[in-house]
Amino acid sequence: MKNLSKSYISAIALVVCSTLTMSCNKPQNDTTVTSLEVQESDLNASELTLTPEYKNRLNIYFPVTLSADISHLSDNQQQMLAVLIDASLIMDDLFWKQAFGEDKAAFLSRISDPAVKNFADINYGPWDRLNGDKVFLSGEPEKQLGARFYPADMTKEEFENSNFADKDGLYSMVRRNDQGELTAIPYSSYFAEELKRAAQLLKKAATLAEDKSFADYLNLRAEALLTNNYQASDYAWMDMKTNPIELVYGPIETYEDQLFGYRAAFESYVLLKDLAWSERLSKYASYLPELQQGLPVAEKYKAQMPGANADLNAYDVIYYAGHSNAGSKTIAINLPNDEEVQLKKGTRRLQLKNAMQAKFDNILVPISKQLIVPEQRQHITFNAFFANTMFHEVAHGLGIKSVLDSEQTVRQALKEHASALEEGKADILGLYMVQQLLAKGVIDEGMLEDYYVTFMAGIFRSVRFGASSAHGKANMIRFNFFQEYQAFSRRDDGLYQVDMQNMSKAIDALSNTILTLQGDGDYNGVAKLVADKGIIKEQLQQDLDRLTAADIPVDIDFKQGIHTLGLK
Repeated sequence: MKNLSKSYISAIALVVCSTLTMSCNKPQNDTTVTSLEVQESDLNASELTLTPEYKNRLNIYFPVTLSADISHLSDNQQQMLAVLIDASLIMDDLFWKQAFGEDKAAFLSRISDPAVKNFADINYGPWDRLNGDKVFLSGEPEKQLGARFYPADMTKEEFENSNFADKDGLYSMVRRNDQGELTAIPYSSYFAEELKRAAQLLKKAATLAEDKSFADYLNLRAEALLTNNYQASDYAWMDMKTNPIELVYGPIETYEDQLFGYRAAFESYVLLKDLAWSERLSKYASYLPELQQGLPVAEKYKAQMPGANADLNAYDVIYYAGHSNAGSKTIAINLPNDEEVQLKKGTRRLQLKNAMQAKFDNILVPISKQLIVPEQRQHITFNAFFANTMFHEVAHGLGIKSVLDSEQTVRQALKEHASALEEGKADILGLYMVQQLLAKGVIDEGMLEDYYVTFMAGIFRSVRFGASSAHGKANMIRFNFFQEYQAFSRRDDGLYQVDMQNMSKAIDALSNTILTLQGDGDYNGVAKLVADKGIIKEQLQQDLDRLTAADIPVDIDFKQGIHTLGLK
């Protein structure tokens, strides 16, 4: 499940490194720019210009260099990293096609202003992903809710009234056949050429891998790209325990499909395991079954016990590509999403420590100085931020995966609202876990107030991602729910203070609400919750505007690649 989190600005020197080339911050092998070579016919296309209201918004991303010490890696491992980055470039190109269309090169070539081009590159198109997908280039159309997963002329009603194979499948593009009827084309066929090249690179990386379990995963993932069957590679991914290099790869999250939440988008992360931090975290996953039993909801909603061998580790990210790099940047991962694998094996939780630290230092701390009362700012700590983020991912394993008395998954039942509600569940149950584990003495760092106040500051950070983000929508719901329960108060000077007792009550109440909606598969109930509470009200918007006025970035963007790592 995607992610949570975001950061921004420090050197208003935006990371601009291209004119007719792509921004060096985007996922690309930084040794080449051939993907931006423009056909002569495209040079006559009309130039794209920034809409007037966006002239002061281009600096909302704080530039961060994704570097790491790789001197301890063998020559084979370093060669493997370069291959994995090359493979990630393919995921990046495929996501552009899913999100925007076929003409990325021609599109970027029509933007002459380097800063505007960089902003379009970050957003994978002309839509501001941190502002409700608002169009920021003159003359460009609004973003389709279904991105490019569905025909542009297809209505939601037409889809729902149609009957065709793999209608709600994760790994297919919906198109029209010769008779104009809707049909699903597997990714393995629709993107056959690109996925064949990707599979070849993963197999090459497998020959360089020194960890057998990682090599097995790479080979199975390569096969999955060609067959559209990802479950075997998901099981293999769950069995990896000793690999120092990590890869999350393929069509994974469904956030980009805002029409139904069915289709998975291509993405990639290349990571290095932090062995010391991972050792500290290993003890928490074993508490999942016990915590499931204690959830503040009726017994029937906690009967689906999570797998007990879940895995929890910390990593430094060295490369993001595709969906993971579009707009707001993920700082923690909980996978696989396959409900059957989750119930049998649990999930793996990956905490992206270097990206998390960048967001904490450059966004969360400055936000707290603007919006949290001085007497509670001492409770804004990186350990609490790390733990809240970590337990968010662990909490994805709690709760319910299938609608009660039904073979339907929660994702299928709640459709386009499933992602926002799942993110909301993970946030609130993450706090529930902190409460319980602090009380048991399992967590021995800090006090409960650290976690509550840091969480409150985190709401202001994430809610700035806007309505187009599942995480942003979840934060709006939680903010408004907490306000009703008086979990915090807003002073006349515009500063917020957490009420510890009411916060605990609000956590239990919201946990119960979300778990019940998921277990019942109550689409209409979730739609009403989103409509009533998934909004930014005027008072909150004014406070968020203060953050903008203070030049606090909204998220981070990366300088990354083979050269950045010192690889050849």
